[in-house]
Amino acid sequence: MPFPPSLPSLSHLARRRLALYLTTLLLITGQPLLAQDASPTTEQAPALAEITLPTSLPAAPVIAPAETGQYVLEFNRSPVVGNRLRFSGIYDEQRLHFTRPRNWTAKSVKVLLRYRHSAALYATRSNLTVLINGTSIGSLPLNQPMGEIGDAVLEVPADLLQDDNELVLAALQNNSPTCTQDPFDPSLWTEVLPDSKLVFDYQPQAVTPDFSQFPYPLFDTLSLQPNRVAYLQPIKADSPWLTATARLQTYLGRTALYRPLDTRLVRNLEELAAEERLVILGTPAQQPALADLTLPFALKDGKFVDDAGKPVPPESGLLMWATAADDSSPVLVITGNGEAGVAKAVQYLVQPQDQQIATGHGVVVNQAAELPPLPPRQWPGYLPEENDFLLTDLTGPNRQPLDEVTVRGSHSPAMEIDFKALPDDRLLRGSKMRLSYSYGPQINPLTSLVDVELDGVSITGERLTEVKGANRRTLEVDLPGDRVTPTSKLQVNFRLDPRERRSCSRVTDQQLWGTIHSDTSFSLKRTAITHLPDLDLFKTGYPFTAPQDLSTTAVILPDAPTNTDVTVLLELAERLGRLSAADSVQLAVYQPGDLPQTARDEKNLVAIGPQSRFPLPELLSEEGFALRGSGTRQWGNTQVQPLPDGEGLMKSVISPWNSQRVVLALSGRDDIGLAQVTDLLRHDPLFYQIEGDTVLVSAQVPNPDPYISADYRLATLRQSPQVQLATTTPYPWLWQVTRHNWMFIVPATVALALLLYGAAQSAMRRSGE
Repeated sequence: MPFPPSLPSLSHLARRRLALYLTTLLLITGQPLLAQDASPTTEQAPALAEITLPTSLPAAPVIAPAETGQYVLEFNRSPVVGNRLRFSGIYDEQRLHFTRPRNWTAKSVKVLLRYRHSAALYATRSNLTVLINGTSIGSLPLNQPMGEIGDAVLEVPADLLQDDNELVLAALQNNSPTCTQDPFDPSLWTEVLPDSKLVFDYQPQAVTPDFSQFPYPLFDTLSLQPNRVAYLQPIKADSPWLTATARLQTYLGRTALYRPLDTRLVRNLEELAAEERLVILGTPAQQPALADLTLPFALKDGKFVDDAGKPVPPESGLLMWATAADDSSPVLVITGNGEAGVAKAVQYLVQPQDQQIATGHGVVVNQAAELPPLPPRQWPGYLPEENDFLLTDLTGPNRQPLDEVTVRGSHSPAMEIDFKALPDDRLLRGSKMRLSYSYGPQINPLTSLVDVELDGVSITGERLTEVKGANRRTLEVDLPGDRVTPTSKLQVNFRLDPRERRSCSRVTDQQLWGTIHSDTSFSLKRTAITHLPDLDLFKTGYPFTAPQDLSTTAVILPDAPTNTDVTVLLELAERLGRLSAADSVQLAVYQPGDLPQTARDEKNLVAIGPQSRFPLPELLSEEGFALRGSGTRQWGNTQVQPLPDGEGLMKSVISPWNSQRVVLALSGRDDIGLAQVTDLLRHDPLFYQIEGDTVLVSAQVPNPDPYISADYRLATLRQSPQVQLATTTPYPWLWQVTRHNWMFIVPATVALALLLYGAAQSAMRRSGE
């Protein structure tokens, strides 16, 4: 072991003893304490190209407003509504959220309610109140005869609307003219029907695109309609263009998250629909249509030039806004005089922290930051990498850190905590949650408790025994590791019962409260082991989204990809974007002739193409389900020749080049079958049914609806043997032994010290002789 250069004056014996000591620590920790050349090196930043910016820019493009319109937003679009919105008990309320698109000015908004209620309700003491952003816009008496449906139209003042809005429906229900004795009486009910709606009369406004607002107007997170994005096909779809397009689509998938996004390819500007967004990506040689647009930089001899007439350097990217379709559609131009510049411009767009310094309708990207690769197990929204963490280290559905919460009343809602294990996490016995909580006075200690549930199943609970309330109590919860999954949720419920009940009074109910404190802690014992191939894990994106920047994933397309091939690529990139969260996108796309040996050997691969043009043909004929020539299908020892064969194929296998990686095949007998894979990736009701190692999908009707189970057929197959993989760096062997036998560390250290002392004394005697 080399000695540190700062210790030259030590004696020979001291140096030998130090070497023994450091070697012992290295065995225990697995890490050297001292190393040579530890000082960081500083790389010289490359010189930036000097570009003379235009002094007289053309006027900023303006997206012309559409005509005045009406939009109907039915309640059944909300997942909480379903077949009806039900209210139970004396008092109940339901909340619905809706947005206002950024370019809409509301002229009038109406709430159209259709409802029915129990005939047992007493009309003068029962009503349904509607509130918008905390302001009441009307109350309806619940006085309909039995079996009849009530209709009501309520006007919403336009000045109440914001970008994000909350509609609250509150029902007060009584079945007695004086006092309702039983708040759990089943006759206390009202239902708002799912065909109730919000009706917008709106005036669209003109929009001036500006990169300080990106991704708007390419994507509007407040839109009530699906965002529609089209990509203009280049002269030739090569690997750099495919990579840049896939990265931008991944970013749009992350931006969309749960919102709908419709994407397609167009061959020319004439195919663009009104109000559809267009992306033109590529150099002027790849995209001749750039010459037809009014842009801040002039095109001369097929190259963009600056104000001095010099060509923009090929390593500089250009971002510009323009309009098309009679100025009704925004056009995002991502270009440059070289592929390096185009790639740099795309990389700038997909890194949100870089977008903050942009403004105007034209940007020259001279340099885009190269972010370091992410750790494979750092997944936002999932359990932290550390085994010991606090409640504040977890995030909610909006990806904001959780904080302490106070709930009130005997029927208070549960605090729900996303407790999503990483796909390769295996929680072991001994994992614990230490719930820190407080509660108020005046509770009934015989019937009040706090309980913790995992995915709706109670784990443990504790009585609330203090009539005067308690502060900072701790409940230790043993977490059943075998039931924690990538979709798990913890619920903490306060079941509060008042000490004294008073008829017809809510005071004794609403004064009850319970608080879950932010210092609630978790201590996990877990290991990282997974079994592949398994398409059930692909529902979380795993292993392609580990790490979340997709730096270990590569996609392979045929040499001459068709529209269907590229469409599947776009849907795959969007799906991976929805399933990941990072500050960069490092997804790579290759064609067979461009695939580097290192990418094939070290990355998870996704191969796209029909059977006749599949870029990795050996994967379709290996073990498990196989597509062979002459229209033959094989499954085990069974062979058939279906006519026609219009099913899509999703198949996962262990990579033949690296047993730690996976290859995913997206294929079909022809383009018709491959198009079915597009639907499988696009629609959540289909995608979240995949499992096994092979899925076959086909539409059963001409215009299938993914929400109708009979419209699609999904067949799940499993035959490929699974391989168990340990997905974390192994600890040194001595640490693995001692971490679970820590009581033996002290005696073992004493014995090791005596052994080393004896060896040192023996060495000294031999050297003295």
